[in-house]
Amino acid sequence: MSNQLLKGKRGIIFGALNEMSIAWKVAEQAHEAGATFVLTNAPIAMRMGEINNLAEKTNSKVIPADATSTEDLEKLIQESMEILGGKIDFILHSIGMSPNVRKGKHYTDVNYNFYGQTLDVSATSLHKVLATAMKLDAINDWGSVVALTYIAAQRIFPDYNDMADAKSLLESITRSFGYHYGIKKKVRVNTISQSPTVTTAGQGIKGFTEFINFSEQMSPLGNASAEACADYCIAMFSDLTKYVTMQNLFHDGGFSNTGVTQQVIDKFGE
Repeated sequence: MSNQLLKGKRGIIFGALNEMSIAWKVAEQAHEAGATFVLTNAPIAMRMGEINNLAEKTNSKVIPADATSTEDLEKLIQESMEILGGKIDFILHSIGMSPNVRKGKHYTDVNYNFYGQTLDVSATSLHKVLATAMKLDAINDWGSVVALTYIAAQRIFPDYNDMADAKSLLESITRSFGYHYGIKKKVRVNTISQSPTVTTAGQGIKGFTEFINFSEQMSPLGNASAEACADYCIAMFSDLTKYVTMQNLFHDGGFSNTGVTQQVIDKFGE
């Protein structure tokens, strides 16, 4: 991008792990669009990933933070404002984790301690980020917060497991907090429901390869790439979308509104 759509804007980007991460693509494109930002991820995720390479590429600082810890979030947001020289204009919440999925636990036989962790990391963390930012008055008027979600919040995808419950909660928090933050500071809060995307997290889901192929054939425009999702995030951070809030925005090539396609019908006729 060379349009400098985010020139002068400051942000925090959660969740960049490696070059496969949507958050990584968002950071690259936000940098090209003229934004300055802080990168953050959980300390354990940072040891697994390559976030320092991204920081160097985008001239950004990295602050480790556990998004489930309000203490860590307060430190993160305060330090980010000091580093960036003022209040924040945008936040990307790209966080998701399910121990039940990792351990191969079936949805009907989950470990409930794991289940609680799934909800806390993947959804409640958004509430904590927003509550902490509001408490610190950290987001400028007309700022934008975007969280990444998936259509399993509305429809059953068996192997998505308890992450589907987490995404449902994430979208509910978006609506509820979006109302309160909009009233108070004109801050807009939205989710983007992305196509199944080849990321480190996505590949951990059973049957992912088969499903991404199915989705490609069920989407009139095909699956949206991580790069295209980053484009959408940049648009949502910009002033061009100032009156969009409390929405779940499908970015899936039309999958969410397609009952069946001729390609899928033809498959069953083989």
